[in-house]
Amino acid sequence: MPIQPTSKIWHNGNLIPWENATIHVMSHVVHYGSSVFEGIRCYTQPHGAAVFRLPEHMQRLIDSAKIYRMPLPYSLDELCAAVVDTIEANAIAPCYVRPIALRGYGEVGVNPKGSPVEIYIANYPWGKYVTGGDAADVCISSWNRLAPNTLPALAKAGANYMNSQLIRMEADINGYAEGIALDVSGYVSEGSGENIFIVRNGVLYTPPLSNSALSGITRDSVLTIARHLGLTVIEQSIPRELLYISDEVFFTGTAAEVSPIRSIDRIVIGEGKPGEITKRIADEFFGIANGLKPDKFGWLTPVKVASQEPVSA
Repeated sequence: MPIQPTSKIWHNGNLIPWENATIHVMSHVVHYGSSVFEGIRCYTQPHGAAVFRLPEHMQRLIDSAKIYRMPLPYSLDELCAAVVDTIEANAIAPCYVRPIALRGYGEVGVNPKGSPVEIYIANYPWGKYVTGGDAADVCISSWNRLAPNTLPALAKAGANYMNSQLIRMEADINGYAEGIALDVSGYVSEGSGENIFIVRNGVLYTPPLSNSALSGITRDSVLTIARHLGLTVIEQSIPRELLYISDEVFFTGTAAEVSPIRSIDRIVIGEGKPGEITKRIADEFFGIANGLKPDKFGWLTPVKVASQEPVSA
């Protein structure tokens, strides 16, 4: 998915031209992966556009930075306002938003304290992330997710995504749309960039965060929606083989949204098409995100941008 440049990028409190948002090759982040970031979607609405769960995303950025001892000189409200300013300056909707805090040019060495923290926020058009039409064919990766007390799985950090790259590249080379990683104990963790849910006998299951899974904002949204729909929801460790005998499996994430899975390791899941519970959850999720259903949970932050695509479920 090639990046489509827009006009402006927010940098440390100012909107600058897209082409000027550059860093030096000797920046700390280039050599040591010292960055934390977010992915956020802005959806079309019947009369404009809105950002999905903006405060929650920016709070996670702050939390990730805190874990990595990266002081951010902006409050939650200021960072949220910066996202809105960036979207409105570029007048692009729907769009994907990428805030990133990184260690810039200062010193060379593992200790990052002499390198300044830079914050950038970009937005650009972006479509479907998990390929496969109505449902995707995925595999169990040979690469495990991060072990506890190695790299913090709760931080959305650039370095963590080297592991994700191995998972995604292996899946792609072997003809799959995505890979599912197990944790260090062999339990289901997550995809390369998505959380995972399964349905069995009408019950919705997802791995707990202790299985080295990211605290996904979309994951939390799906848990909220499922409970609102009256579904039984259980967070528990999931053995690999339970995936194969599930009735439904789907990914969640800002990029993935709600993405049904057709097969895992060439084993067809359920009837090989999106299941009824998956469809109910997806209908509610996209209905709220696109303003076609009431924002009953207060998840939308309006932005003053005219939608460039028709609103659809």
